[in-house]
Amino acid sequence: MNYNQTLEYLFNSLPMYHRIGKAAYKADITNTVSLMQHLGHPEQRFRSIHVAGTNGKGSVSHFLASVLMQAGYKVGLYTSPHLVDFRERIRINGAMIPRDAVTRFVELHKPFMETLQLSFFEMTVGLAFDYFASQQVDIAVVEVGMGGRLDSTNVITPLLSIITNIGFDHTQFLGDTLPKIAAEKAGIIKPGIPVVIGETHPETRPVFEQKAAEMRSPIYFADDHYRIIEQPAPPSLHSSDLQFTVEKLNVETGKWEVENYPGAAAGVCSQFSSPLSGSYQLHNLATLFQALQLLPTVGLTVSLQHIQRGISRVVADTGLHGRWEQLDSRPLTICETAHNADGIEAMLQKLASLPYRRLHLVYGCVNDKDYVKILHMLPSERTTYYYTQPSVPRGLPVDTLAEAAKNIGMPGLAFPTVGEAIRAARASADPNNDLVLVTGSIFLVADAVGYYSALAR
Repeated sequence: MNYNQTLEYLFNSLPMYHRIGKAAYKADITNTVSLMQHLGHPEQRFRSIHVAGTNGKGSVSHFLASVLMQAGYKVGLYTSPHLVDFRERIRINGAMIPRDAVTRFVELHKPFMETLQLSFFEMTVGLAFDYFASQQVDIAVVEVGMGGRLDSTNVITPLLSIITNIGFDHTQFLGDTLPKIAAEKAGIIKPGIPVVIGETHPETRPVFEQKAAEMRSPIYFADDHYRIIEQPAPPSLHSSDLQFTVEKLNVETGKWEVENYPGAAAGVCSQFSSPLSGSYQLHNLATLFQALQLLPTVGLTVSLQHIQRGISRVVADTGLHGRWEQLDSRPLTICETAHNADGIEAMLQKLASLPYRRLHLVYGCVNDKDYVKILHMLPSERTTYYYTQPSVPRGLPVDTLAEAAKNIGMPGLAFPTVGEAIRAARASADPNNDLVLVTGSIFLVADAVGYYSALAR
């Protein structure tokens, strides 16, 4: 098989949750364990950091990978889903896995995978771990696909576990209460391995504390120790990077103090700059800094300069897309993955800080989301809607979405493809004062990024 034939086999022959939904979900890691044994246990041949959470796990994973790259480590990065190219899921020092490596793996292990009827995600995890082991990475940052306890990535024993936050998403699989969802995420906590919890919630904190106690794992709640202070900047539609400083709680005095880092002059406030802006990134960055503090205890060393450069270069180093990413100018066109209520809330906070004249909002989602609830959350003032649908089988038909929006007093135009919706929004927008925002499902954002990639070719 050539590469394109290999991808067709993967997407069509093996179930892919992100394309077809519940029918592809396996609440069991037995097959992954068998695959690891078949491959000679690659998951045991590289060091790793495991990152779970409802929102923010992708950003934190990319931040960590970039900082470690700047520190000189050979860094594997496994994330999901991909936006445009399947190989985005598996990177070493930012470079995607070669096409021939994907083809060789599938050709070599296809009979075994078919015997077990492995899912798309199980196979992809096997590919990633086998590649990281063969390339002898120093450390791999591994993002959980869904949940944690029964996720295929949960065959690793990492140096550090991270759970960014807990929110209502994938409730049909993970549970319909925050404690139930937290229990699934807590399944990545391993015996004796330190765990960072990004955001504290009164309903979920006891769940994590109990699990950590059972595993005898040191537990750190990032917002107990760190807070990120955004440095004020003049409001700008063409928004600049997020500028911030870091404060750490002094447990002796009970006061927040500017964190001191090796290499920083005494009494000098260390400034940081992130291309990932938005108030929600403050939580992700607090999680990151709590994790960074623990790296020396697990044998990894980073300096202030590595941290500053890693954060500022996260997009360039890791190829991250879809987090308040500028797609075009005049009118400014932004895409943002906001696929659940928490993500929408965070996006709205960012919007509130921008001085646009009118918002042209391109929105679409998949069919297992509470889209009526999300529609109620979206802004109504100074907003024109362009409804569309992601180009995956799970995509909610645009006619269904547009009708639901009309019924709650949010009428808009309907377009069968994301590209058509973007073209219409940009044609209607004032090029100097309006904002075009493409948001909703990650697959909608993927279509938007793919649309612009095609235009650039």
